[in-house]
Amino acid sequence: MSRVSIVGGGLAGAEAAWQLARRGIDVSLFEMRPAKSTPAHKTDKLAEIVCSNSFGANDISSPAGILKRELKIFNSLIMECAENSQVPAGKALAVDRDVFSSLVTERLSSMPTIKIIREEISEIPEGAVIIATGPLTSMPLAESIKSSIGDEYLSFYDAVAPIVLAESIDSSVAWKAGRYERGFDYYNCPMDKDQYVAFYEALVSAQRVVPHEFEKDCSFFEGCMPIEEVARRGIDTLRFGALKPVGLTDPGTGREPYAVVQLRQDNIEGTMFNLVGFQTGLRYGEQERVFKTIPGLQNAEFVRFGVMHRNIYVNAPRVLDSELRLKTFKENNVDVFVAGQLTGVEGYMESTAMGLVAALNMYCSLSNLPYIVFPRESAIGSLLNYLINADAKHFQPMNVNLGIFPPLYGRKIKKKTERCQMVAERAIEKVLGVVSEFDFI
Repeated sequence: MSRVSIVGGGLAGAEAAWQLARRGIDVSLFEMRPAKSTPAHKTDKLAEIVCSNSFGANDISSPAGILKRELKIFNSLIMECAENSQVPAGKALAVDRDVFSSLVTERLSSMPTIKIIREEISEIPEGAVIIATGPLTSMPLAESIKSSIGDEYLSFYDAVAPIVLAESIDSSVAWKAGRYERGFDYYNCPMDKDQYVAFYEALVSAQRVVPHEFEKDCSFFEGCMPIEEVARRGIDTLRFGALKPVGLTDPGTGREPYAVVQLRQDNIEGTMFNLVGFQTGLRYGEQERVFKTIPGLQNAEFVRFGVMHRNIYVNAPRVLDSELRLKTFKENNVDVFVAGQLTGVEGYMESTAMGLVAALNMYCSLSNLPYIVFPRESAIGSLLNYLINADAKHFQPMNVNLGIFPPLYGRKIKKKTERCQMVAERAIEKVLGVVSEFDFI
């Protein structure tokens, strides 16, 4: 079989290399460090963690825990090394950074079918390729990707608004309507003057996330300014921007509200809605505190908080197929897959999962086998479904959360842990079914 080139030795690249090598595929794993470093990395080890040392909740009664359980079923190297370098962190899986990256490096270095090459790749290599260079992809390679998929389909930073579960929106306060009675696409949360002033004061005084050194000079387009920065330009700025009330009539009062927060549907099933224009750099706890002052969102369940940070990711619904292969190369029968955060997922385990998916699909392609269909009910399948079927016009990176799973039809369970438990049981059953179907897994 062809030798596979994997560009990037982070979590996704390391997982992809492991999954291919253990199936007898020769791999060239390209990692530019230490020949060329990044503003965030400090060592030359593979799978170096540059942010938090926590991989998130580990309990099966959480979406992150479901994803971890699925990765273990697929014999994930990253999960194995994480558990072998674990440090106390309550119900979360946290690791000793140095021990973890050392374990990953040692395991991959010992594989006879993996050749680790320490050099920068500035263009997409020829042949079978998995691109897993992550949010700090070097500019020469980023330019090569842009030229292959189109300038407009590659983003260089995250400007992400929070997302809440639809069922947690108080419909006795918020109502569904479009401006000037054009459809019923948006939830509208009305504010009177006192409510608006209270929200404004809470917003401009809230604590922001301290950016990394390499992000301090990162500038954002005017249309993607953090909402707290827009608010600082004047108390009424938001009322003529994201919170403008024009064209909306509150059915409860029969009048136009003083201000309105709109929420737009974020997935096909209608289980998630994002706060329109609310990209933010506030700390997560501050987001929950401040945004719950919005009428109709007092009991909101946040499945993703907003972020503003440097990142590189492709517009997955536009450029990737359901196997994570770049469509532009697929048309010429060339296997170029994308993995990790570059696909548009957020989080360590999510990136690892996309490395796993890219590797298994690469193996299927090289072996002339049917591609694996990851069950929609699983965490991995739900992430893939989001990437491929999200609204391309408003595509934003996503982490694993309860909102991306298919609903538990016919069941309405208020307690989140109970819902997760039922979702988990369904997901694991489906994944085990896939594993039993494919003997090479």
